[in-house]
Amino acid sequence: MSETKLPAPSTSASETPAAEPPKPAFRYFRAPTSAQQPRTQLPDNYFDTTVADVAAQQASLTARSNALQNAPLKTAAIREAEDKKRKARWPQTTIRVRFPDRTALEKVFSSSENIKSVYAFVRSCLREDVKPIKFVLYQSPPKREYKVSDPAVRNLSLVELNFAPSSLLMLRFEDDNLNHPDVPAPLDPSVLAIIEDYPVPKTFDDITIKDDGKAGSSKPQSSFTFGKKEEEGKSKYPKWMKLGPK
Repeated sequence: MSETKLPAPSTSASETPAAEPPKPAFRYFRAPTSAQQPRTQLPDNYFDTTVADVAAQQASLTARSNALQNAPLKTAAIREAEDKKRKARWPQTTIRVRFPDRTALEKVFSSSENIKSVYAFVRSCLREDVKPIKFVLYQSPPKREYKVSDPAVRNLSLVELNFAPSSLLMLRFEDDNLNHPDVPAPLDPSVLAIIEDYPVPKTFDDITIKDDGKAGSSKPQSSFTFGKKEEEGKSKYPKWMKLGPK
């Protein structure tokens, strides 16, 4: 006796799952508010120096001293090998470009790209009437400009510029009328349409690390900031640097 095959149930158009809209290739953030960047009051014991703190600081100073002394002795092959190692560790670099009104564009680049790619991205986001106006990307402090016309900058990758894994760049237009904080960023309407709130960084209360000097105790870890991670042993500050009343 042959089996009778039943027809497969038809799926109506209303039951078809809607495709998710594609995510934008970049992000645009509003200026951060004081609530989004809270000032955390640290406990007094956070500023107490431990044996581990001193050892870490000494190791950091020794490593820097050795690097400066051995830098002239490095061959091109050694420097190239070090660059490859850094590129393998950080294949992508997140760049956030802040405008004078404190809004910011953010995009992930390949770490092998150069500063010209960042300039091209920013210019593509500007209004048509502003695109011909020159601008410069820089970091501060200390202030350092990254110009495409600078031969010491244009041929270096983002890794070689020490931007990996993430860095913040400021923007200044050649036309100073666009550099006032009360002037909205002159971006294309399609970019303005995707604006979102500034991401809230992690606070000292979110993450704790164990204090090697006191078993079972913990200290709050420094909050994440956009940019390069601080080296171990540099998160301590003497008590005289504390702000505000106790």
